Formats: sequence, C-alpha cells, structure tokens
Amino acid sequence: MARRMLKLAYISDEATRKATYRKRKKGILKKMNELTTLCGIFACAIIFNPFDSQVEVWPNLEGAKQVIERYKNTPVIDESKNVNQESFLTKMIAKRQDHLKKMRQDNREKELIEVVFKYMRDKTLPNMPFGDTNDLNQVSDMPFEGVIDLNELPYMPLEDANDLNKLIEKNLNEIEINLAKLNY
Repeated sequence: MARRMLKLAYISDEATRKATYRKRKKGILKKMNELTTLCGIFACAIIFNPFDSQVEVWPNLEGAKQVIERYKNTPVIDESKNVNQESFLTKMIAKRQDHLKKMRQDNREKELIEVVFKYMRDKTLPNMPFGDTNDLNQVSDMPFEGVIDLNELPYMPLEDANDLNKLIEKNLNEIEINLAKLNY
C-alpha cells in the first residue's frame, strides 16, 4: 500500500507532535549512522528537544566535539569551495554589471558610427553635447578592421544608403531590447 501525501505544516496536537518527533528523530539518527558507516565520513547531530530541556547529541558529546573541531580547523582553501547564496549573488551581479557596461560601450560606439555615416550622407553633424564630440573624435581613431576605406567606395545610391540606415537602426533596436532585458 502506498503512503498518502503528507501535508507539511506545524502539528497543533501536542501528543501527535511528540510521537512524530520521536519517530522522525529515530529515522534521522538511523540515516546518520548508515551514512557514516557506508561512506566512511565524519558526521554528528545536535538536536534541541522542544519537549524537555535536554540536548541530544549523536553519536556522543565527544564525537560531536571532534567533528565540530575538525570543521573549524579546515583550511581556507576548502572553505572557498563552499558557496553561500550571498557570495553567489554578489558574483552574478558583478558579472551582469560588467556585461551591461560592455554592451553600453558597444552600443555607444555603434551610435557614434551611425553619426559618422549620417554625416557622410548628409554632410551635417547633429547637435551633440560636448562629451559626444570627444567620443566622436575617438571613433575617428578606432581601427575598423575589415572595413574598406570610405574614399574607395563607389557612389552609393540613396536607396542603398537608406537600406544601410535601416540596418543600423535595426541593430540599435536589438541592442536597446537586450539592454532593457538586462535592466529588467
């Protein structure tokens, strides 16, 4: 016969709660004994009994002290393998912030390249704050690997320039969507 699903909630009836405590404590201590025997590990259990003031220690007080002392004396190298939630989240946030910073930098470079292309097409620079003009100077110094010298390009019909502009706008929209996803 299969066991019925157990509702995991506080047991309000004290007699039932005591019986459940005794049975489950016995089961946990049995599992601890099996684990230490089968796997050859060191383990201990300290159980604060809610029904009397006595603290129960498995296997015994001296054995528990040895396990705890052994844990305290583990080298720092082994403790670095233990990852808690706070350090994990801190590392993940730092990674995401670095990724976001790189994406913003790439986005800025693409925006400036678009300004350069618009200048080449319209021969006018848009109104830009002072910092943007400094960024634009950096764009002119950027090594465009694999890009043909603009003076070598043949005449580009207006339709092709519009297609290029649409492609650039599409890429910028994709970047903005990705940035929005990162910022939630």
